[in-house]
Amino acid sequence: MSQSTALSAPASKGTGKATKMRYVVALMLFLTVVINYMDRSNLSVAAPLIADEFGLDTAQQGLLLSAFGWTYAAMQLPGGWLVDRVQPRLLYPICLVLWSIATIFMGLAGSFVALIVLRMAVGGFEAPAYPINNKVVTAWFPERERASAIGFYTSGQFIGLALLTPVLLWLQHALTWHWVFVVTGGVGVVWGLVWYFVYRNPVDSKRVNAAEVDYIREGGGLVDLGSAKTKEVKPKLSKADFALVLGRRKLWGIYIGQFCLTSTLWFFLTWFPTYLVTYRQMDYIKTGFLASLPFVAALVGVLISGVLSDLMLTRGASLGTSRKLPIIVGLLLSMSMIGAIFTDSTAMVIMFMSIAFFGNGLASITWSLVSAMAPSHLIGLTGGMFNFIGNLSSIATPIVIGLLVSATDFGPAFIYMTVVAAAGILAYVFLVGKVQRVES
Repeated sequence: MSQSTALSAPASKGTGKATKMRYVVALMLFLTVVINYMDRSNLSVAAPLIADEFGLDTAQQGLLLSAFGWTYAAMQLPGGWLVDRVQPRLLYPICLVLWSIATIFMGLAGSFVALIVLRMAVGGFEAPAYPINNKVVTAWFPERERASAIGFYTSGQFIGLALLTPVLLWLQHALTWHWVFVVTGGVGVVWGLVWYFVYRNPVDSKRVNAAEVDYIREGGGLVDLGSAKTKEVKPKLSKADFALVLGRRKLWGIYIGQFCLTSTLWFFLTWFPTYLVTYRQMDYIKTGFLASLPFVAALVGVLISGVLSDLMLTRGASLGTSRKLPIIVGLLLSMSMIGAIFTDSTAMVIMFMSIAFFGNGLASITWSLVSAMAPSHLIGLTGGMFNFIGNLSSIATPIVIGLLVSATDFGPAFIYMTVVAAAGILAYVFLVGKVQRVES
């Protein structure tokens, strides 16, 4: 018996009108993503002051900003393995608390080496987060609602950055950069405990009735995925499993496309505040406001993306068109950041950055393709591979930009980002092809 049918019905939940617990789960994912990205971006907020305090050049700054990515990428496959075996109710709060404690200790670090080690710890413990998100949404949402759910929780990364970047800059200005890490880490510890006591799988939750579970199941949701009641013993990962997730052209299309998409995201998470402060000579408070505008644009893009994608699907467009078109258009728009090379106007720079990041938001429903294409028994491993290859950009982007730019010229960074976005478009057009689930 397959996992998706291991339980024929939930334990006595009553009948009648379907509950809406899946929307509460989407909100929980949203808040988790806000915290996740607050802990990814806090270093970019503090980076100029850290560089001054420790006397770091641009290459060293790039190394520090990339430290998260080394362990985040390296732990994707072990993280995916864990996601396939440990219930989200347990695995997520463990990861949340551990990466949040590491974040708090970053505020207490007294050396460049300590900052790098702790940042690597944050990256390693965050690694399972998005594969867990994908597993949760695959269990809780039918296919026709999944892109909207993914778009909603993904918007958390942009809402958090747009609203909290000015707050963190104010906190840093009022106190010191150390408190940026202490406060953001403390929030994560509290939320980890909340997740443990509130979250349950669809068939385990007392807050969902049989009608909602049936609605999700009949719409393609894998309601038993990650259930405490599923007794099926997971087989060990085999060479055949890795051959499957690494041997299909379609999957490589989404892997490469994700690398290109997240490259733009990591530019904004790492170098963008430094670009405004160092290359545009803006003060911290002004930078906090202006730096938030592209994130607001990205928020609008990601909210439009999920709703538009599901609307196209319900109106008769194919699954491939519904999922891939917003991604390709978004990557095309993200290339507009190259316009910053040709203007000295701060307003025009922010406009180009906002268009580019709107495009990044529009394209950020890529996890819907993992849900639709991953082998059903390897959701976690495929998600881990997808996130591993995609987030190699978290290593490459900070380091490459640190090596390309000079003390006075940031232009090569924008050229690099434009070329990468173009490569992403080619991957989705020529490698992904028809969107359908890959099976052995």
